[in-house]
Amino acid sequence: MKWTDRIRKMKLLLIFAAIIIVVLSLVISRLLIRDLFHEETTRMEVLAQAMRSLSVADDNTDLNLVLKVINENNTIPVIVVDKSGKAQIFRNVDVQGNSYADSLKDASHKAAIMKASGKFVRISIDDRTHDYIDVCYDDSIILQRLAYYPYVQLGVVIIFAAIVIFALLASKKAEQNMVWVGLSKETAHQLGTPISSLLAWIEIFKEEYSKESLVFEMEKDVKRLQIIADRFSKIGSSPSLCPVNLIDVLNHVIDYMEKRKPSSISIIREQPDHDIVIMLNASLFEWVVENLLKNAVDSMIGIKGTITVKVSEIDDFVSIEISDTGKGIKPKDISNVFRPGFTTKKRGWGLGLSLAKRIVKDYHKGKIFVKYSDVGKGTVFCIELPNTPQANKFNINGLVKN
Repeated sequence: MKWTDRIRKMKLLLIFAAIIIVVLSLVISRLLIRDLFHEETTRMEVLAQAMRSLSVADDNTDLNLVLKVINENNTIPVIVVDKSGKAQIFRNVDVQGNSYADSLKDASHKAAIMKASGKFVRISIDDRTHDYIDVCYDDSIILQRLAYYPYVQLGVVIIFAAIVIFALLASKKAEQNMVWVGLSKETAHQLGTPISSLLAWIEIFKEEYSKESLVFEMEKDVKRLQIIADRFSKIGSSPSLCPVNLIDVLNHVIDYMEKRKPSSISIIREQPDHDIVIMLNASLFEWVVENLLKNAVDSMIGIKGTITVKVSEIDDFVSIEISDTGKGIKPKDISNVFRPGFTTKKRGWGLGLSLAKRIVKDYHKGKIFVKYSDVGKGTVFCIELPNTPQANKFNINGLVKN
């Protein structure tokens, strides 16, 4: 079973489990709220009867039980109002007012709201005069908190599911990175032996055919292959950075590409006249620039166009823009160009830009992104590298400046 299939099934399982938990939580909470509501209503009826007994009590009535019932209510908000709706007494109610009269007025207002929602018990005081009082009540603090509990639990479940899904995606990405790193290092290892053998044979050919120019060109290509193998071997490791003149690095790659591009494509250099010394791993960064130049060339196969390499110093970073007049990138593909395995070419692994982003972002603490692209007009890739004071202390030979 593929990893993506396992991730998809795990996501569906988590979503299904979360839905079941939420539904059960809502059902159980509603049942608890209903039972608690009925219990509080019964308590209010008992409280109302106790108050009725208190209102009609005579000198022979034992009020201990009545007062105990009334005083044991410490959670349910209760307001007793007369026939006109004026509050007489209240308990467990948060009222506002600077005086007792203002507090009673606010309590009367709250009692009217309770009566409007049907939460009151009427107590007849005198059947002949039809005099009565209303015991108004509201949900207790416990009942109010319980009403919010399912939503709190829903939030917890959603957060938990999000964390699990994020962990699964992170483990998937880590596994992919391990695969690419392992593939790179194994490729470098496998290339090492034949490259060493070829270099030895070239030395023999140079002795036998010292005047043959093809031997020296062959040597350049084999050494180029050795550089590529060295780059692959550094993927996944923390490369060392040293002060390097960025202009020299760019020119070295451009010179290499000048001899291998079609004659219909020209490369324009827009660079400052002075050196720009920054902290780089030259070997890996050349790979990034080479990859972008090759992609630019591939986008103009069969047509006439130009590639422009522009270098600018902006505040505390250096910007390198590599633009072409090729076929451009479709808008829906721009967000995927750095994703491992994504490619629009018929032949290719889709690893070049992914590795380029890793080199720029992880190793050099910079940025690489598509600044502009229009189908049929061209594309601009931009690299931003930090221009640190640390690099400015050195010259291109790695020595401290005077």
